[in-house]
Parts: sequence; structure tokens; C-alpha cells
Amino acid sequence: MFCQKPLGANEVIETFPVGRRLAFDAARGRLWVVCLKCERWNLTPLEERWEAVEDCERIFRDTRIRVSTENIGLARHPEGLSLVRIGAPMRPEFAAWRYGDQFGRRQRRAIIYGAAATVAIGGFVAGGIAAGIFGGAVLSQSGNVVNVWMNARTLVKLRPDGGGVIKLKRPDLMAARIRPADDEQGFRLHLKKRKHKGWYEGEEARRFASAMLPKINSAGGSKAAVQDAVGIIEEAGHPERFMAGIAEGKRFQDWKGVPGYIGKMPKPTRLALEMALHEEQERRALEGELWLLERAWEEAEEIAEISDSLFLPEGADEFLEEHRGTGGPAPASADASPPPRPRPSP
Repeated sequence: MFCQKPLGANEVIETFPVGRRLAFDAARGRLWVVCLKCERWNLTPLEERWEAVEDCERIFRDTRIRVSTENIGLARHPEGLSLVRIGAPMRPEFAAWRYGDQFGRRQRRAIIYGAAATVAIGGFVAGGIAAGIFGGAVLSQSGNVVNVWMNARTLVKLRPDGGGVIKLKRPDLMAARIRPADDEQGFRLHLKKRKHKGWYEGEEARRFASAMLPKINSAGGSKAAVQDAVGIIEEAGHPERFMAGIAEGKRFQDWKGVPGYIGKMPKPTRLALEMALHEEQERRALEGELWLLERAWEEAEEIAEISDSLFLPEGADEFLEEHRGTGGPAPASADASPPPRPRPSP
């Protein structure tokens, strides 16, 4: 233990209620308490780790807000506990359960609003018929009024880097296009607005698209559509590759053959684009912290390996090396929960 001051407490890991940030390596059986003030990694005693490491792995998998690099992952539990997971990233990186709830809520809300609008129009038609007005004409005019009202609302306000505000309505959103960026990385975004017609690139394009996609996908999606969206991103292998790939080619054309319209994309593709933008934005926000955590872990692991080896009986290292990969217990995979570890003899 490096820190002499209190490390805080948590109510999430019942078997180890110490610390507000825990780092663990299920494959090696390591558990550290990371001090939030000095950022030192404090290795826990062997006898206190085993159940706690398993609990950390389970809770990490159940936590929605998480991001991973090649060697290390970071998750934030709603109770305030941060978990740092050492090891290969978990698959799928985009879990359907992470987005299924929000897209499902949007779908249910759209159905409710649609039903309410139908009832309102029906009541208007009934009133028109009772007043001796031709019902079909009233229904047609009612539908036009609803469409005019929906298309006249400002749905998104964008703030360009150069100042000002771009107000987008539904027709503006449906007219937005994405094409490959000039440097062939990512995409650029085209807005067809009278005073703001033109292309936006880089971080500005990502920021605008991130604000627009939730409104374009306001109707949400079913579980099947969300699963299809997850599959699309997994097939691409990475959010960056997916976003770059979706901007290429001559897909999603309008009646003139102009490609790249977001509104012309199939629903799973639009949902996947929103997922990728969200995940990439979150990854960028945390990647600096992950880099620092990875450097700190490398230093802490060197100390932990020396410390733990002091408690092993003579010849243990040779035994593990001899039986590694030759029929002994299989190493913990990125997806499988780690097997329970035997407690060391006192």
C-alpha cells in the first residue's frame, strides 16, 4: 500500500467495499485500489482478492458506460465507482442492450404520439361530418395541417465554429448528406440550408451529425433493428471504419441519383450511424484518461508481480510455465466469466 490516507468506500463490490476506483486483472488475479488524489495503485492482499475480482468482472460487464483500448477498459458505475479492467477488450464492443432501451423508448413514444394524432384528426373529422362538411376533404386538410406543423418546427440548433446558429427543420435533416472526407478519414457533412448551404468537415461534422441523428431517428427502432445495427458495426470492426465506409460509394441516392442522403439509409444503418457517433465521442473523451491508466498499470503490474511471487511456494513459476497451454485450466477469455479461484493456504 502506497497511500496512508483513506481511499474512500463503495457500496457496489460487497466483498471489497474499499475505494472509489478499483483496477483488476481477472487472468492474473490482481486487484488494486487506485487513489483518486495521488493516482497511485495500491495492490490488495492476496486473501482479499478472489471474490472481489470476480465481482468486479461481473459488474464491469453489466455497466453501460464503458470504453476499451487494446489492453485496458474503463467503466463508470451509476453509484460512482470506477472500474479499470486489465485485459483484451470485451466483445461485442457495441452491445445491443446498451442502445436497445433508448431506441425502444423512442419507438413507443412515436407510437403513442401517432395514436394521439389519429384520435385528434378523427375527432376533427367527426365534427366536420356533424356540421355537414364532407368528411374526406376534412381528413385530407387535417393531414396537411399536421404535416405542415411537423415540418415547420425547429428540431436542431447547430452552432458553427465561426459563430451564429443554424436552425434545422425536418426537411433540412432529411436533405443532409455525408460523403468521404478529403483526407479519406471519416466523413464530411453537407447541409442544404439557404444561408448555410455547404460542407462541414472534421470535428465540426461529427458534432453536427451527433446532434442531428437522434432527431432523424426519433421513431427509434425495434429489438431486431437494433440487433441489425449492432451487426453492421461489428462487421466493420470499428466505429471509425464504419463511418468512413458508409460515406463511400453511390448508395442512398435521391431521385436524381445524388448519393449519401442520411434520410435514404435503411433504419438499421441510421441507428448504427448514431451508435457509432455516440461511441466514438465517448471514446475520444476518455482516451486521454485511458492512456494515463495504461501507463500507470504497467508500472503497478511490475510491482505486483514481484509482490505476489513472494507468497508463492518454491517452484510455482516453473510449474505454471510448464503447464500453460498444455491441458491445464484455460485462460479466461474476453467474453467468458473467470472461473472461481481457489483461496491460498494460510
